[in-house]
Amino acid sequence: MRSRSPLALSRRQRAATHIVLLLMCLPFLMPILWMVTTSLKSNAEIFPQTDEAAITFSLDRIFPDQPQWQNYKEALETGPFVLYLRNSLMLCALNVFGAVASSALVAYGFARMRFPGKDLLFFILIATMALPRHVTMIPVFVIFKALGWYGSLLPLIVPAFLGHPFYIFLLRQFFQTIPTDLCEAGTIDGASELRIFTQIMLPLAKPALATCALFQFLTTWNDYFGPLVYINDPAYYTVAYGLQQFMGNHGSEWAQLMAVATLFTLPIIVLFFCAQKVFIQGVATTGAKG
Repeated sequence: MRSRSPLALSRRQRAATHIVLLLMCLPFLMPILWMVTTSLKSNAEIFPQTDEAAITFSLDRIFPDQPQWQNYKEALETGPFVLYLRNSLMLCALNVFGAVASSALVAYGFARMRFPGKDLLFFILIATMALPRHVTMIPVFVIFKALGWYGSLLPLIVPAFLGHPFYIFLLRQFFQTIPTDLCEAGTIDGASELRIFTQIMLPLAKPALATCALFQFLTTWNDYFGPLVYINDPAYYTVAYGLQQFMGNHGSEWAQLMAVATLFTLPIIVLFFCAQKVFIQGVATTGAKG
């Protein structure tokens, strides 16, 4: 008998692995599929009139008979979602820049610099990650209220420029994997700590920085609690908060609601697929050294 080549076996193994992974992903993809298909249905298809049709499940009922693309147009016309999108993108851009820049600077100090009490300060920093957000909600609100920032976007922007404990931990782990010889060579050449940080460490830390940026973008984009607490002007509403307002005013219009939810989810899916290689590389590399 002729033996099968290792190349053919590896192809079959990869094909079998992909099939198993796709089957495992189906339970997680079904809600997204239901959301997209519902956004393209008419009210008669979403709410069948007969009880028999309501309880009968088939694949034919998942997909619409005729896609109702006007649901997206009607949904966008019911509220200023372009304004909400602009506010969300502005907040995401500022939060990503502020969180990544400040966290990287602090992480470099903990990873490379020596000063008294460094380990204790890092332990306290990590310990703050165990505090739920609701524990510090009232003190932080009182501070922002006293500063006169209530009703503006400042409470949603300024904290990002003060560093994030998880990003500091992630970047510190990555900086510790970079050989110290590179920093010592820069010191011998007369480079300052700031120059070593900006011209040596940051270019090498692009995967970890991209990971932190992706996490921060997702956190800011999905943030509903922050705008709920600090924003009282509709001109400052974000997409997440605007979607909640749409649900309150048009909760019975499920097709339009699912259309807005689909548009709200689409940027996150596109961003993840575009940055998944860098994201996986950053997470894998930061876990290389504890």
